[in-house]
Amino acid sequence: MRLHAVSDVHRRVAGLKEAGDGCDLFICLGDLVLFLDYDDPGEGIFPELFGEANARRYIALRTQRRFDDARDFSRELWEAIGADPWTAISQKVQEQYRALFAAMPAGLLTYGNVDVPALWEPHLGPGHRVIDGGQVTVGGLRLGFVGGGLRTPMRTPFEISDEDFAAKVDAMGDVDVVCSHIPPAVGDSTFDVVARRMERGSRRLREYVEDVQPRYLLHGHVHQPLAPRVTIGRTQIVNVGHFRSRRRPFVLDID
Repeated sequence: MRLHAVSDVHRRVAGLKEAGDGCDLFICLGDLVLFLDYDDPGEGIFPELFGEANARRYIALRTQRRFDDARDFSRELWEAIGADPWTAISQKVQEQYRALFAAMPAGLLTYGNVDVPALWEPHLGPGHRVIDGGQVTVGGLRLGFVGGGLRTPMRTPFEISDEDFAAKVDAMGDVDVVCSHIPPAVGDSTFDVVARRMERGSRRLREYVEDVQPRYLLHGHVHQPLAPRVTIGRTQIVNVGHFRSRRRPFVLDID
């Protein structure tokens, strides 16, 4: 079976339709929305609402881990334009989802930490199946899915508690391939060499790998990982790559 997997699409429509060409199964591990691009501050919902200069300042504050100052600055900007944040953001998010799901190949999908699950449903196509905390068997291969991320100072839209995330891991049961947006808590998998910080990985997901030993764990979330592939026992833990910059899927052939 040939799997094509993408993650961290972040509004990159170009190449998405072709990402399913030639595969037996297409998988998307989430983070479809682009709220803010640290590499290109003119791109995303934030600069569309507040301009590139304000986006650069907001990025600088968050990069310096001055999260309270960043939230205060954001609050000032919202007050200045007099708009309801949820209404304005949800409209922008739905515009992105409309274009992304129109291009998305048929396949199995789960949420990323910057996604808004409540806004997916109207835009899903007939070939899209969303799984979050469960498993499905395709061609004799058992695949488990865990969406979302863990809570951080970033406060992205779909962050949940460690306990709720662990419950979704446990709900998968024994599988051959784990499909998770975030990685397990393995240092080389969670360190981003460009952002120069550790992203949050799941301890429960690591315990699951050590106990169940699935053949593969596919994840995204860390855009420039120190190690895109690590091994625990017989399990290969693979970062499928940052689709926004790669514009091509990760390809995995499984016997």
